[in-house]
Amino acid sequence: MTTPAVPAAPRIPEAVHRRRWAILGVLMLSLLIVVLDNSILNVAIKTISTPAPTGLGATQSELEWAINSYTLVFAGLLFTAGLLGDRIGRKKVLIGGLVVFGIGSALAAESGTPVQLIAFRAVMGLGAAFVMPATLAVLMNVFEREEQPKAIGIWAGGVGLAIAIGPITGGLLLDHFWWGSVFLVNVPIVIIAVVLMLALVPDSKDPKPGRVDLVGVVLSIVGLVLLVYGIIKGGDEGDFTSAPVLATIVAGIVVLAGFVVYEKRSDHPSIDINYFKNKVFSAAIAAIALVFFALMGVTFFSVFYTQSVRGYSPLQTGALMLPLAVAQLIFAPRARIVVDRFGVKATTTGGLVLLAAMLAAFTVLDADTPIWLLEVIFFLMGTGMAHVMTPTSVVIMQALPREKAGSASALSNTFRQVGGALGIAVLGSVLSTAYRSGLESHTDKLGLLPAGLRDTAGASIEATLGVAEKLGPRAQGLVGAANDSFLHAMHVTALCGAAVALLSAVVTCLFLPGKAPTAPAAPRDEQEKVGAGS
Repeated sequence: MTTPAVPAAPRIPEAVHRRRWAILGVLMLSLLIVVLDNSILNVAIKTISTPAPTGLGATQSELEWAINSYTLVFAGLLFTAGLLGDRIGRKKVLIGGLVVFGIGSALAAESGTPVQLIAFRAVMGLGAAFVMPATLAVLMNVFEREEQPKAIGIWAGGVGLAIAIGPITGGLLLDHFWWGSVFLVNVPIVIIAVVLMLALVPDSKDPKPGRVDLVGVVLSIVGLVLLVYGIIKGGDEGDFTSAPVLATIVAGIVVLAGFVVYEKRSDHPSIDINYFKNKVFSAAIAAIALVFFALMGVTFFSVFYTQSVRGYSPLQTGALMLPLAVAQLIFAPRARIVVDRFGVKATTTGGLVLLAAMLAAFTVLDADTPIWLLEVIFFLMGTGMAHVMTPTSVVIMQALPREKAGSASALSNTFRQVGGALGIAVLGSVLSTAYRSGLESHTDKLGLLPAGLRDTAGASIEATLGVAEKLGPRAQGLVGAANDSFLHAMHVTALCGAAVALLSAVVTCLFLPGKAPTAPAAPRDEQEKVGAGS
């Protein structure tokens, strides 16, 4: 007589298993402030670029640094933050990161100059680096493997929710308060998240954590900062061939190459280079990096298009960006169903091709294009993103053992943030160079300006419009020249973003797995034998 098999007990403690969905909610709230801050800032860029007292009078390169100081610190410390979470406990690291992020937000709100804003954004990036990987690592430790894709889909949908409410929240705040309110709003969210974290979230750690790689951290940050600084500087000057710009870019590449060599030889590397021997893992990481490269650069210029060229308010701009987020909110949790039917390769490649097509579609937008067309482009962009982020996140997180969840999360987010930082730097520099070149072609309009104002006017469309406003009727044609130059620059930049998205589609088509084979059903007589066992 045979004894029926007893299902294996879950590896997750029962008390934790019962409240796993509530824990997911708390993790999404923590994630919310990290994503919310960037989506709010996108709407506030134009306001911050206006002269005091309305804004800080930040130039386009200063705006790029206000975004990238956060991103570079964030990306540079993500893997170390993941290792520290594995070593001392993800809950402790998560709470500490939230507190630092809240302090940085309060300081950023009181910035008096663009330089102060850049510095305090870096503090926020320090806190965020400890929040992002810990949320996904805790998720992987409170859900069994079969529920992880569903939980990650909801987690990714939470990103879409943050992107959705960020622009609207930013627009409402800017309509009623000063620009610093877009940072101050983070503080009460941090307080609520910390209280709920203490009450609900269990702690977890890796039983065999790695040593912290301080040399690797320093090399990665120095290399990225040099590379991004050179790219932004080249775009600001409109000349990538000058000796200082080339020297800085080359120095950044050399330091990053040294980082890779050091990591390969280290017995406690920040990034285990051996992970990338797995082609599927590498392709998924590359897809995330290239997607955010394209997306972050395009998001940067779309705000200037809606506000500076089309004349919409921050609140209206926030509403216009809703379709991008709503599509992610709708489709990210459901992307796993598409993966089950068509496979990871088809789903991800299709999403990337759709994203590339929508980036290229920006070339049809001009100063009087019906605004509903922009809404359709944003919605389809969000749809494409949803079908890239969920399957690639699942592939990455399940490629490593559960106890290495912090490392897998950190790798995913590191390459996402590095891709975004380089996208803002590279595509922002393309935008800046193309805009300056286009404006200089309107020599008859610039001839109206005093020599000392011509360089200032060429810094960005906001700078040009600010100069035109001061000159009054004398610079009447300058506004039209600024709009034409910006639209040309936006079209060039969008095509560059589309090319990057297509490159990512080629990578995923070549290396990601296809549809998993369906397990054959057991023969009927075998099923009857199993059912008859007693």
